[in-house]
Amino acid sequence: MKKFLVRWLAVPSLVLVLVLSACNNSSSGGKDAEEEPVATTSDKPLAPLKEPETVVIAEDGSASGAGFYIAKEKGYFEEYGINVKFVTFGNSDEMLPAVAAGEVDVAGGISSASFFNSIAQGIDVRMIADKGHNIKGKSYFSFVIRKDLQDEIQSYEDFKGKKVAVSTRNAVDDYIFQKMIEHAGLTRDDVEFVLMSDFGNMMSSMGNKTVDAALQIEPLITQGTEQDIHVRFGDATDFAPKAQIAMVLGSPKFMDERREVAKRFMAAYLRGVRDYNDAFVKEKGNKDEIIDIMTKYTAVKDPKVWKKVGVTGLNPNGDMFVDNIKEQYEFYKENGAIRGDLDIDQVVDLSLVEEVVDIIGKYE
Repeated sequence: MKKFLVRWLAVPSLVLVLVLSACNNSSSGGKDAEEEPVATTSDKPLAPLKEPETVVIAEDGSASGAGFYIAKEKGYFEEYGINVKFVTFGNSDEMLPAVAAGEVDVAGGISSASFFNSIAQGIDVRMIADKGHNIKGKSYFSFVIRKDLQDEIQSYEDFKGKKVAVSTRNAVDDYIFQKMIEHAGLTRDDVEFVLMSDFGNMMSSMGNKTVDAALQIEPLITQGTEQDIHVRFGDATDFAPKAQIAMVLGSPKFMDERREVAKRFMAAYLRGVRDYNDAFVKEKGNKDEIIDIMTKYTAVKDPKVWKKVGVTGLNPNGDMFVDNIKEQYEFYKENGAIRGDLDIDQVVDLSLVEEVVDIIGKYE
């Protein structure tokens, strides 16, 4: 979507462009898709695969990929006989067709009109698990205001007449902005919407006082606060407590033709997410170990920053706010940004996480 949101959030839209020919056979481990389902070494649920299988993940170092990184580093994928291969794409226009074709098994997606339009136009991908939401009171994607305006802006109503930077139109950022102004009892005409695609530029603009507020992302929220450029204002969960920001996407081929592999992959992923929640939400377990893994895979290399920032919310049971996905879709549709019709229930597929949670148990 844009640089810092991609890095922190879940959007595969950055840096390197994958040469797909290098991994054409990776998602099937070089095997014919017509072979019978993979057997396991015992009758136990989720016993290791008899033969190792490769799963290709489109991931570019975003913080919301924590479950993937932790599962890899702690050996959860290997325990099930799975090798993971991380690949990157220049943008979602390149990534989504690769997922639909089964050249990539798993990826991350952000709610946006363009994403829904791609699916409506025949790009067959499924939303299979949570990959990003705000944690109440600790949102990693929230509003900030200039530090010198703290006395002037003391409530959301005080955003009236102010210049507010938002990174996109007709995407989850725009939706959260809309929920904020509704919460404040304002209209779009009351606030000057400043489209600014780069989150780093938002911080610079706050510094030179060309904007008054911004819908900002971690770690820039924390960095700007430490540099006395801005201060966090409230929390996005004040007005959008169940906003589904990003989703794990699955290839239909992976979900249907390689179901036994997909189950083991999801079990390893959820175990990684649970370790993440233990460390950052419950403050238990070996937090330093998890931080070391995050510094290895993401753009945030300073362990001290990981102890200060608002981290990405990741549901340890894989659940998504499905009703909110539908609400966002309707918001884009009302704005005239949706081409064609889409039944969200046909796109959301929680069957895999439900099946796996029944086996590994529910995280409380």
